[in-house]
Amino acid sequence: MKRIILAMAMTVATLGINAQQKQFTLEDLNFGGKNFRQMSPKYLRLWWDGNKLVNSDTLTKPKGYPQVFTREHNIYVQTAVGNEPQQVTTDGSRQLVYGEAVHRNEFGINSGIFLSPDKSRFAFYRMDQSMVTDYPQVNTFERVAAVEPDAYPMAGMKSHKVTVGVYDMKTAKTVWLELGDVTDRYFTNICWSPDNRSIYLFEVNRDQTDTSLDVYDAETGKKVKTLYTEHNDKYVEPLHPVAFLPWDSNKFILWSDTDGYRHLYLYNTDGKLLKQLTNGNYVNMEILGFCKKNKSVIIRSNELNPLQSNLFALDMNGKRTLLDNGKGVHYGILSDDGTQLVDVYSTPDTPRAYDIINTVKKTRKEYFVSPNPWEGYAVPTYKCGSIKAADGTTDLYYRLVLPPDFDETKKYPTVVYVYGGPHAHNVEASWHWGSRSWETYMAQKGYILFILDNRGSENRGREFEQVTFRHLGQEEMKDQMKGVDFLRTLPYVDMERLGVHGWSFGGFMTTSLMTTYPDVFKVGVAGGPVIDWKWYEVMYGERYMDTPETNPEGYAQTSLLDKAKNLKGKLQIIIGMNDPTVVPQHALQFLDACVKAGTQPDFFVYPGEGHNMRGHASVHLHERITQYFEDYLK
Repeated sequence: MKRIILAMAMTVATLGINAQQKQFTLEDLNFGGKNFRQMSPKYLRLWWDGNKLVNSDTLTKPKGYPQVFTREHNIYVQTAVGNEPQQVTTDGSRQLVYGEAVHRNEFGINSGIFLSPDKSRFAFYRMDQSMVTDYPQVNTFERVAAVEPDAYPMAGMKSHKVTVGVYDMKTAKTVWLELGDVTDRYFTNICWSPDNRSIYLFEVNRDQTDTSLDVYDAETGKKVKTLYTEHNDKYVEPLHPVAFLPWDSNKFILWSDTDGYRHLYLYNTDGKLLKQLTNGNYVNMEILGFCKKNKSVIIRSNELNPLQSNLFALDMNGKRTLLDNGKGVHYGILSDDGTQLVDVYSTPDTPRAYDIINTVKKTRKEYFVSPNPWEGYAVPTYKCGSIKAADGTTDLYYRLVLPPDFDETKKYPTVVYVYGGPHAHNVEASWHWGSRSWETYMAQKGYILFILDNRGSENRGREFEQVTFRHLGQEEMKDQMKGVDFLRTLPYVDMERLGVHGWSFGGFMTTSLMTTYPDVFKVGVAGGPVIDWKWYEVMYGERYMDTPETNPEGYAQTSLLDKAKNLKGKLQIIIGMNDPTVVPQHALQFLDACVKAGTQPDFFVYPGEGHNMRGHASVHLHERITQYFEDYLK
């Protein structure tokens, strides 16, 4: 029996509270949820037992067999309780990887094993990385530092090769899909047909301009047919497998943004388009599941407002029925039969709430509203608004965080927090407009925080996202500077004390802004920054920039090495020493460029850490970021 488990807790407040001072502190900053229990009057757990929602004081982990898992890059199967796991593959290694996510987790890939509906077989990835150049990560915790290389395919260089196998647990035999020469081809969104006989997957070419939905015979591995193709001169990006209708196994739902927005289309297994189910200037974000009783699919989209996400029942005629209250940001957990839905949501004024929705009767019952965990504490003022992008027409949304004791007659140092890259947004109609707890911490110290989602960020349509193609950071900076222009209109913003901070793509943006507009930004903290896209990975890098060989002008324009000489303000670069995503070469080469140019950035590294700091290192990181602004921006 499938059980859906839900822990009712505040997930937005990650800062501990000092009750004596009625102030937020960084001392208890953690990401393990300890503070959830401290702040919540009850720790409620819910699961579906058949069609009934049940409360419990004990979380139980559902166990189902067979269990398929990986160990040291090989696949194992355990068929029943007490049985010894059977090893399916034997030659797994760092260079030959079985059953794990491939293609650097791009194209929506987060798994490498795919069970058939009847659990008699499973499909799996096999990734050969032997041709990929190693990046020499170093383990400094050994008595003598040891090299622990990562296979890291940089833009324009050789990529790994992926094949797909199907293992039959009854016969203990593997069949390989007949994919042909897999060089420079990506395979994603694997799913099974309801009858357990076919494998559906999307293929993407290396240039990422074309994709196809292909069907393979799971018994023989032979390709049966191509059902769908799509082309875009910039890039295509399939992120979701097809979803078969539970009441009609000859039909499935396919995702596409061919009309400019991410919509749902109904196809049959012959590859015929039956209907575009959704349309309009909004994007669909998630399929939660199906309700067989009224033959509808439960979806999440931002149809009502770009800052919201709401839950709808969608029938096969394209009629959408709003299921939630129409406010805020909603997520849903659907019962097995699709008739009951736990609606988990927040609004700018509601930290967390839960409603129970009957998807057949379209009724909604308020179940629980979390109390405000910050009640009685001095908290900032959180505002949301919009400005025009650099193109003069597109609306961009911002969040403004003002100190708890804000006085509009005073001038305040201001920090622009930025990410700005694809597949992310910072501003939404959730609790405190999506504000990060570090912003609250900074606001209590007397800073104003400004956060703007520029063009290139997610959930605003294809044109909005693809405007950055082949010149990452350029249109994004123009939009961020429109945000700076807005800040100039606010009499309480001290433009002589303007800072900027971001991580990853935000680190790239921070360094870009500091070196492109050196007279505007006084202080910056750039975490894990990309410095030159030729050192970034193949799949992501080539999607947005093409290769260094085909787009030399774009790579030269976006490289920050030649801009190192422009640095005037105080810039601190922070990285994890063993970052496998934005490898340390980026930061180190920028430091070298600064040495040659005679500019003076600051640098801090976390030994053994990856792209994001964890545990106590995260506490230390936030202390360090904060202290840098305290030292140089105030």
